[in-house]
Amino acid sequence: MPLSRLNQEQLKAATTDAGSNLIVASAGTGKTSTIVARIAYLLNEGVKPEHILLLTFTNKAASEMLERVQRHFDKSIVDKIESGTFHAVSYKLLRKIGRNIKLKTPKDLKILLKTIHAKRRFDHIDSPIKPYLSSYLYDTFSLYQNSSLNCSFSQWLEENGNEHGAYFDIYEDIFEEFKDLKKEYGYVDFNDLLILMRDALKNNHDIKFSEVLVDEYQDTNILQNSLIDAFNKKSLFCVGDYDQSIYAFNGADIEIIGSFKERYENARVFKLNKNYRSTKKILSLANRVIKNNPRLYDKELEVTRIGECEAPKLLVYDELFNQYSSISSLIKQSTTPHEQIAVIFRNNASADGIEATLRELDINCKRKGGVSFFDSREVKAMIDMISVVINPKDMMSFIHIFEYAKGIGSALSKEIFEALFKLGSGDIYRGFFHPQEISNPFKSRVKNYQLGLFDENFEFGSVGRFYKLGFEESFLSNPVLKHSRLSEDGAKFIYYFYKFLKNTTKIKNPKTLISHVLSSELFDSIADLLATQRGTKKDGSVDNELKKAAKERIYTKGYLLGDISSNYSSNERFLNAITLGSGEMSEGEGVNLLSIHASKGLEFTEVFVIDLMDGRFPNRKLMSKGGSLEEERRLFYVATTRAKDKLSLSYAKYDKIKKISYIHSPFLSEAGLVS
Repeated sequence: MPLSRLNQEQLKAATTDAGSNLIVASAGTGKTSTIVARIAYLLNEGVKPEHILLLTFTNKAASEMLERVQRHFDKSIVDKIESGTFHAVSYKLLRKIGRNIKLKTPKDLKILLKTIHAKRRFDHIDSPIKPYLSSYLYDTFSLYQNSSLNCSFSQWLEENGNEHGAYFDIYEDIFEEFKDLKKEYGYVDFNDLLILMRDALKNNHDIKFSEVLVDEYQDTNILQNSLIDAFNKKSLFCVGDYDQSIYAFNGADIEIIGSFKERYENARVFKLNKNYRSTKKILSLANRVIKNNPRLYDKELEVTRIGECEAPKLLVYDELFNQYSSISSLIKQSTTPHEQIAVIFRNNASADGIEATLRELDINCKRKGGVSFFDSREVKAMIDMISVVINPKDMMSFIHIFEYAKGIGSALSKEIFEALFKLGSGDIYRGFFHPQEISNPFKSRVKNYQLGLFDENFEFGSVGRFYKLGFEESFLSNPVLKHSRLSEDGAKFIYYFYKFLKNTTKIKNPKTLISHVLSSELFDSIADLLATQRGTKKDGSVDNELKKAAKERIYTKGYLLGDISSNYSSNERFLNAITLGSGEMSEGEGVNLLSIHASKGLEFTEVFVIDLMDGRFPNRKLMSKGGSLEEERRLFYVATTRAKDKLSLSYAKYDKIKKISYIHSPFLSEAGLVS
């Protein structure tokens, strides 16, 4: 059983009584083993599996923990445990109580917000500060949702010293319209999921658990913590390490773990101090640096590994690119398997140099955080086409698809969607094929000078301009073609969309649906545009061989997506799986190139932490925008404690391209590597 393999600290925590329990699990101290043992203990004590909730920060982490539980309990028991990320669990529970959720990614909803933002005027306001672009405004609002419970967006901006006071009313009104649009089309983003779940728990007493377990508790934000508190539960078991709290940029609040004893009556705090991962010398270096941060709970990491070990190495280079080239050579000479080597960096820009030099030496590498299979434009386009078929009310997927149409921007594509939506009584499929008799389906606007709203007089154009294009008669009669700003190229693209959508309601199998996507003129036009872009040389001419190869690769990805879809029995299940977990579905091989945030929770035999120059690490630019030296120091601690046997720390004195001189990071001084 899992309990028999625990040390005394882990056993004491795993078998504690029900209540409010915090386990401070330092790096490499076996927090996963403790959580697995706790679940096993609860099951042995007679707790029903369906009354156990495990909240993690990745679905992969939850799956791995339950796989370990399944070594000791029947699969039918383990499958009843509710588990996953805050978002995945909320999605499942909301569906279970009958809520119809149309989950959209932040990228989707940024496009929607852009269509609202684009129709606002800001030039009537006398301010030296330029208004936020829509994408940044969305991110700021998301941070507000994660960081505050009891104030308006404007109040939060003001409390955080924001200088955009002149625009606060317009920002508030933009998000009011945004909220109404999301409600109209049934859209929910990741923050909405948690808010809906939290609100549902206030009125639904059937959702209750004997114990809620929370992994990586130090990374919870105020919104997530409010959801934890909202669950009807008898016991709370939180595992985390304040020294590894590195998500302040996303609203994570270290005070949540720091105030645990004050917030919960009769709370108990357990500490796991025995490190099983790193050698004594690696751990000693990490401890020398992190001790400069405030101690929220007393702890002292103990080394369990014995025997001879290598001391961490400091690698100093005269020039930035020489650093990358030399480290790549060291990796080529290393006897450590490439899959067990990680190059870790503070800033994503650092990865380009190391990736290029590794490739030059013919060393495979995988870059987590780069463009994955699911992030490629062609795969996203296919998924958007599938999404519109599954949900004909999906405006965001419609707008994404029409980004590839010549002469149709996001604002016009939104108008076309809204017109089809109106013609089809809330369904664009009906809007195309069974439209109501409405002479003008396009929305009129209300003017409000103070809030940046303005009128735009709508004019009809003649459908006769499209007769020569050979469209079907039934398509030519659709009122959306009367929009005066619609060009011939735009009309052709709408026609391709029309033909793609025709008869798709009969397709129930995801693999068949993807085949239909790949055989459509609509996708071919998208693929041709992407291939042309990728085959265009610096002088603006198109290399037809490059274009042909690019188009072949695009369709190859389509066939691969079809293979992946064969594991799903319905279109809806396939789409939901991709939306919730696409970031965890792509893996590569070779040397691991990781940002510190991406390296969290992982361990490697050999680790290189690069670009340790003051300004880059710690990142002074981010510190000036609300970060802190303490957070940067925690990032250094996380990076160094990924190493099991070998650790190399490097910096360069000069960047010849930017002509910048550097000094070493202060963390190297704190580590005792430089004086």
